Amino acid sequence: MGFQTEFNSACKFKNEQELYDLLEYGKTAMIKSGFRVYPAGQKAIAYTPDNQAIAIVKITASIAEINFQGEEVTKVEMDLIRRLTEEEAKVQTALAYEMFFGEHGEK
Repeated sequence: MGFQTEFNSACKFKNEQELYDLLEYGKTAMIKSGFRVYPAGQKAIAYTPDNQAIAIVKITASIAEINFQGEEVTKVEMDLIRRLTEEEAKVQTALAYEMFFGEHGEK
């Protein structure tokens, strides 16, 4: 049992519903496996499940717990600051592949 710190400025969604809630309602809660620390008040770039930059979000809460199935999970609550423009999204996506996800077409 230990905490993994998320100090990078990337927030990747793996669940389409959580991303939809963010874009539709301006708020969402994302569930991540394991204990993680997301600093409240930090702004981050949100990425779709297929690694495309989509928005700027502000982390409002990070709650680590053991759920009813005995799994270590972290709930990350966030507010939408704004959607990225097409140009911003393209640049942020390219940077994220270089920094976090691996190069496009990398084997």
